Amino acid sequence: MGKRVVGIIGGSGFYQMDGLDRPEPIELDTPFGKPSDTYYHSRMGDTELIFLARHGRGHRLMPSEINYCANIFGMKQLGVEYLVSVSSAGSMRESIAPGDFVVPAQFYDHTFKRPASFFGRGIVVHVSLADPVCPDLCRDLAAAGRKAGARTHDRGTYFCIEGPQFSTRAESDIYRSWNVDVISMTAMQEARLAREAEFCYAALALVTDYDCWHQSAQQVVIADVLRVLKDNVALAQKTMIELAAALAQRDRTCQCGSSLRDAIITDRALIPSKLASELSPLVGKYL
Repeated sequence: MGKRVVGIIGGSGFYQMDGLDRPEPIELDTPFGKPSDTYYHSRMGDTELIFLARHGRGHRLMPSEINYCANIFGMKQLGVEYLVSVSSAGSMRESIAPGDFVVPAQFYDHTFKRPASFFGRGIVVHVSLADPVCPDLCRDLAAAGRKAGARTHDRGTYFCIEGPQFSTRAESDIYRSWNVDVISMTAMQEARLAREAEFCYAALALVTDYDCWHQSAQQVVIADVLRVLKDNVALAQKTMIELAAALAQRDRTCQCGSSLRDAIITDRALIPSKLASELSPLVGKYL
């Protein structure tokens, strides 16, 4: 078995967990600009871990302001093969309570301000997003959540809104009628770009509230969200420890690592050489 390199995108203090080697900061530039913050590299046994604070330290970036392309491209530059997005979410189902974890299998994109691809500018790529997550990684992540002690749901649908405001009651009721399971603001772009980067990808949604549809919820109160999130983060850190141990025990046998093989549509002779060079971490093995 070779080394495992796992990227984790989450909160700014997420890499402060027991069992990690001392995190080492890494500053990167990418063809898409600066990532949200410094990357931190560490090890846990035989697994290497790369952490990034999605919103920047101190939570400085709104969901629409995050440079998703730079964040994911930087993970590619650092050799990541497995990527896990960790984020808070609202529940759209009575059976999914605040404090629960959800490992979604599907996504619905309701955003409208964000780049959806690394490509364009002379290279056209159409990857499949029919199944936007890695089934093997999702299985391991859900099992790790349960082993860590979290009530964990899988096979759910993650509904991604633009934000930064939470939903109106009318919106929340309509979204529920679409049979989604959790609502949040960040993981859809990460899922899209992770597929283009040929990562095994999974998301871990930390449920903090019932959105505003629930009869017990007068409105989404940020203080309550942060209180539940604080409790969830400790369990999420334990989940990542369990996941790192699980990944160290198996080889990567899924098809995620060849997502671009038949997806590059542009005539190779017409792809600008400067662009091919910039994107070589993504497409170099195919060009």
